[in-house]
Amino acid sequence: MKPLVRGAVIAGFLAVALSVFAQEVFPVFKVGIEVYSNVTVTKITATDVYFTYSKGMGNAKLRELSPELQKKFNYNVVKGQAAEKQQAEQTYLYRQNLLAQESGKGRVVDASGDPVDPDINAKSFRGQRAPELVVEQWIGSTPSTSGKFVLIDFWATWCGPCRQAIPHLNALNQKYKDKVVVIGLSNESVAEIQRMTNPRIEYYVASDTQGRMSRTAQVRAIPHLMLIDPKGIVRFEGHPGYLNGKGLEKLLAKYGN
Repeated sequence: MKPLVRGAVIAGFLAVALSVFAQEVFPVFKVGIEVYSNVTVTKITATDVYFTYSKGMGNAKLRELSPELQKKFNYNVVKGQAAEKQQAEQTYLYRQNLLAQESGKGRVVDASGDPVDPDINAKSFRGQRAPELVVEQWIGSTPSTSGKFVLIDFWATWCGPCRQAIPHLNALNQKYKDKVVVIGLSNESVAEIQRMTNPRIEYYVASDTQGRMSRTAQVRAIPHLMLIDPKGIVRFEGHPGYLNGKGLEKLLAKYGN
């Protein structure tokens, strides 16, 4: 089985590494046939420009901008195409790995049959009491975790593999929400998290700009999951691709009593 795509916590997602860029304001901003007013550019990657405008937030491919704007944003056609190709390949690999996990092919389990990630990028807490969940601010409602499993996803908006994992986590949340509380925990600010509108997150989200829990868990690469049973013991840790529905069901049945 091919290794799952991971994002680096410090370096970021290499294919879309951020440029050094100061926010810039445009009274009018044209993307193809679309025209936006009162635009403030907030972030530029190798492939995209992210911005706020009079009616909300948006993003556009740099290749869709005028030659003048492409030059202004230092768009490199060769690097941009390479980054988009890498993103497509990583998305394909991620989906293929999920399909392999769901079918049982390449599934990784320990001696007792519990699903495991064979190469976690964090301190191992599996079978031990979980580090304390510390939240600076909840985005939306605050979950009630009493008597439930808690599935924490350490993630960031700039991390491509993290964004690829969101639909998978949405599906787990939808199917197992009576037993599991899914939480996305980011070290980014509330404003940075709220700028991301695609993909849509359907589970609880929290910000801790101090990164206290991720620091205690020594998370070195994201996305990184931690499944905590109702007694506070970690039952799974690692990349989301190694925890499919069948694996989660097994853990719920085994450690839910």
